[in-house]
Amino acid sequence: MPNPVIPVPTSATTAAARLRGLRPDWLKDPKVWRTEILAALVVALALIPEAIAFSIIAGVDPAVGLFASFTMAVTIAVVGGRRAMVSAATGAVALVIAPVNHEYGLGHLIATVMLAGVMQIALGAIGVARLMRFLPRSVMTGFVNALAILVFLSQLPELHDVPWPVYPLFLAGLVLLVLFPRITRTVPAPLVTVVVLTVVTVAAGIAVPTVGDKGELPSALPVPGLPDVPLTVDTLVVIAPYAFAMALVGLMESLMTAKLVDDLTDTHSSKTRESVGQGIANIVTGFFGGMGGCAVIGQTMINVKVSQARTRVSTFLAGVFLMVLCIGFGPLVADIPMAALVAVMVMVAVAAFDWHSVAPKTLRRMPAGEITVMFVTVVVVVATHNLAVGVVTGTLTAMVIFARRVARLTHVTSVTDPEGGTVVYRVTGELFFASSNDLVGRFDYAGDPERVVVDLSAAHIWDASTVATLDAIETKYAQRGKTVEITGLNSPSAELHRRLTGEPAGH
Repeated sequence: MPNPVIPVPTSATTAAARLRGLRPDWLKDPKVWRTEILAALVVALALIPEAIAFSIIAGVDPAVGLFASFTMAVTIAVVGGRRAMVSAATGAVALVIAPVNHEYGLGHLIATVMLAGVMQIALGAIGVARLMRFLPRSVMTGFVNALAILVFLSQLPELHDVPWPVYPLFLAGLVLLVLFPRITRTVPAPLVTVVVLTVVTVAAGIAVPTVGDKGELPSALPVPGLPDVPLTVDTLVVIAPYAFAMALVGLMESLMTAKLVDDLTDTHSSKTRESVGQGIANIVTGFFGGMGGCAVIGQTMINVKVSQARTRVSTFLAGVFLMVLCIGFGPLVADIPMAALVAVMVMVAVAAFDWHSVAPKTLRRMPAGEITVMFVTVVVVVATHNLAVGVVTGTLTAMVIFARRVARLTHVTSVTDPEGGTVVYRVTGELFFASSNDLVGRFDYAGDPERVVVDLSAAHIWDASTVATLDAIETKYAQRGKTVEITGLNSPSAELHRRLTGEPAGH
């Protein structure tokens, strides 16, 4: 009997086996692929009417917003720092760049988008994303709740002054979204809702507002090209302020959304890579004639929280499906009733809202300052429809409340020696502008003996305001012929005191 021939592995088969070993586990799991593909389809359907609506806000053709959503999603899926987060055309960006289009035209708008992308890359490179660590939890909670409210409010116009069949369709959509996941989660409930309500309206000939009523869908892929603007300093002066505002708003919304997804998935993402990725995506989007964008909270929640997507595949395919649906299935997509998409977005808003943060039990336990910060953030975001303004206002409010809280922890006690020749003032706490300004009034300049010791061994000097206060205290005693000795300074405090007063302080 002949000996069996044992195949000798070649370099090609060895390399192939090595590559198979390097593939992540999720690539081998059909369930993950199914989840990602179906999630992407639902997100693509939800992106279409919003992209058209944002185009109207910016004053451009619907195709400009749809192209932006396509290129943003596809590009950020490759270069972004947060897996499964969706970027597309957004209302925040549309509001910022709308004046450029209204005053100077589409060419200047596209140039603004591309310049904003360059600025975002620069901001990412210098580490602006690291500022996210300074955002208080209460601001983050207010941000999430405000976004949920904005998503909900944005759907109300679709339920106002519409034919009566819209309301039962909308309620039927909510019922499907609530009950279908109890039957199976194999197919996302939003996709089932859209398909079922579309079939019902088309088969029964029910006349209700549809996606097609929002605007004409594109019939061809975007063509790359540079904006038709003069490459002059005057052009740069015109678009630079708008580009900088867009860069800041886009980064803030994207980084906040990335942090939210981090919390939802218990995973970490690179905020610096996300910042640079947003810039690259906006440059690519401008190159293809899109209106720019950033992360979109509503579609991201559909992707991550509702559909349970976790990889870049869902984000990439959402952009691809968006173009496929518009170009290849335009007439069918145009027949989707808006009531179905409104039901989906309302459920997204309900799911995104942090109901625990407003529960009576939580509010009773939470410090009043934290509640105030959350409330201020929500009110400002909803009132201005500007996430950047709301987050900055909430953060500033938190800083003021924190400063007041820490300032109250500063105490001054005094002890006079038995012979009455020396008094020692012991200062405890953090000394900065909010706490040191009241320090001058805590000393008895007229009644104290000739020698005064200020013991700062249990304190720390943080700023020039405190040094100026200590100088003022010494001056007041000197005017009465009394001497002051400052002792107990730790090394950083002593160095700051020495540099700002020019006189070395004792330890």
